[in-house]
Amino acid sequence: MRRGRVTESAAPVPTAPSPASAPAPSGESAGPLGGGPAALRTEFPFTLPRGYVDPQGKVHREGVMRLATARDELWPLSDMRVRENPAYLSVVLLSRLITRLGTVTDVDADIVEQLFAADLAFLQKFYEKINLDGTSLASTVCPDCNHEFDVDMGSRLGE
Repeated sequence: MRRGRVTESAAPVPTAPSPASAPAPSGESAGPLGGGPAALRTEFPFTLPRGYVDPQGKVHREGVMRLATARDELWPLSDMRVRENPAYLSVVLLSRLITRLGTVTDVDADIVEQLFAADLAFLQKFYEKINLDGTSLASTVCPDCNHEFDVDMGSRLGE
């Protein structure tokens, strides 16, 4: 067996993040001055404008969506419901990515189908935002004073 020596160009061994290097609650990752390597944020909380009403009449508004993988985006294309109606793609995709909706932890296409149109539109925009930018923050400008600021799309817009 040949033994090589470790050089400075060797890739570092990944380690579990320590609490000091965990992402800040705002979603920003800790940088070199933050106590360790930046952690990748893969789950994002959100609040639906209206909420999912379960069969018992309970409204579920708070939820969590995870980042999509290539498999998540490809898998629905083989679903017969999507083949018959391409508009159904977002329903199947969102059902794969929403990990929690209120106390519901098994979110399926039937639940996504029952969402109000405003909630579905919100989730589609939220999906695009977190998967394209990696954050739930959207930059905007005040129409009155032209002040630029960020809005967290994970909270209810306009509050």
